[in-house]
Amino acid sequence: MKYQNPIIPGFYPDPSICRVGDDYYLVTSSFEYFPGVPVFYSRDLVHWRQIGHCLTRPGQLNLENAPSSGGIFAPTIRYHAGRFYMVTTNFTHGGNFYVWTDDPAGEWSDPIWVDQGGIDPSLCFDDEGKVYFTSNGGGDERGIHQCEIEIATGRRLTESRFIWPGTGGAYPEAPHLYKINGLYYLMIAEGGTEYGHMETIARSADPYGPFASCPRNPILTHRSWHSPIQATGHADLLQAHDGGWWLVFLGIRPVRYPPCHHLGRETFLSPVAWRDGWPLAGEDGHTALEVDAALPPSCPWPAPQARDDFGGTCLNLPWNFLRNPHPENWSLTDRPGWLRLNGSAARLDDIASPAFIGRRQRHFDCRVRTLLDFNPRLEGEEAGLTVLMNEKHHYEIAVTRLDGQRCIIVRRRIGSLSMIVSRIAVVDGPVTLGIAAEPLRYRFTFTLGEGEPRILAEGETYYLSKEVAGGFTGVYFGLYATGNGRRGMTPAYFDWFEYEGGR
Repeated sequence: MKYQNPIIPGFYPDPSICRVGDDYYLVTSSFEYFPGVPVFYSRDLVHWRQIGHCLTRPGQLNLENAPSSGGIFAPTIRYHAGRFYMVTTNFTHGGNFYVWTDDPAGEWSDPIWVDQGGIDPSLCFDDEGKVYFTSNGGGDERGIHQCEIEIATGRRLTESRFIWPGTGGAYPEAPHLYKINGLYYLMIAEGGTEYGHMETIARSADPYGPFASCPRNPILTHRSWHSPIQATGHADLLQAHDGGWWLVFLGIRPVRYPPCHHLGRETFLSPVAWRDGWPLAGEDGHTALEVDAALPPSCPWPAPQARDDFGGTCLNLPWNFLRNPHPENWSLTDRPGWLRLNGSAARLDDIASPAFIGRRQRHFDCRVRTLLDFNPRLEGEEAGLTVLMNEKHHYEIAVTRLDGQRCIIVRRRIGSLSMIVSRIAVVDGPVTLGIAAEPLRYRFTFTLGEGEPRILAEGETYYLSKEVAGGFTGVYFGLYATGNGRRGMTPAYFDWFEYEGGR
């Protein structure tokens, strides 16, 4: 059966996976976005649908003043004795912790903190009843450290020990310890989560080593490899219910030359073959956009609705806030069937919690639109639609009041430069704002009444790419409102949001 990579497109990096019978569960990083750690479900490893988030309460997830690409790093999901565990790092506040649940689509526990340092923690439940906690760092030596913990409390039962430095690549991280056929396999990422990224593995008869490196390392990499997929690594290993072995891992899909990517690090899948007791991904450690492999029976999900009418009392799962939201900034009940955003003093340029909800751009070619009812009365009040990488790299089309006139503007923020590149005065009344995305550019459109869409400006995707903007995230489409330095007095109402994706 052929399947398409990535299996989860858009900014869903650092995947981790577990199996319960014939069911599969996967989590990814979320960084400064709230709720944290999206949870996905599949029956066939290829078709995934989001069923929840692990971190949905401020008491679980403190993102106050978290910088862009701060917050939640690299989760691991595991299942043991009827319970799910998700372990991760709040890089900005607190360090390593885990939460648990009996229902991965429901609420998860309060955090249980572990005093081993480093990032990218993982859990291994040994068949002897021991629980090993493994992370990048936690001691003086550069590499992977490990201790045994009491799973009910997070208390360390042993001292943290250095167990493996990796094979010599930069940034040995993302460790996962597995017990397979009586041996302990330690798989890690090396080379940094960029174009030198790779996955390596070692094994030992003892969970603390010494570990012997696989003679074929790296077992997965696209470094110096001509492919539309790059930066492969940060993997998790799984045996399917039919006996086959698989890796989920992150990768990127650059556009143009020199290469750059703006959708973020995405989730990919590769079959694994075992040779002489060692796993090897795909074709000699490489994967492709289209893969032919023996999969479990196909179980696709219905296509998501293109339009969100904001008809409920809770936001749908794809939506996120920037950092911890302020309840007074948004509502779905103030005007039923509409999303209300009350602009605060915070702007998209600030490391703050603006009145913003966003969802990931998941296709190179796509279109988003929204119907906005907003008639600002104060100079500088603003609401609209943004395509955002971080606080220093974003574009928006918005309604605002400038020089006493109600205007539609397009602004481009690139590093320290911010400029309104186009503006047009309009009368009061609802307006449809849109962004049409292509691999190399965005077009910003508006529609008045029943008229035809008009292009107001364009912007290159390049300036919102990771290679320019830095960090670990990907582009979001967002709805926002701001008073640009003071609290706005005019609420902005969004009737619907529409996302139509292509490739």
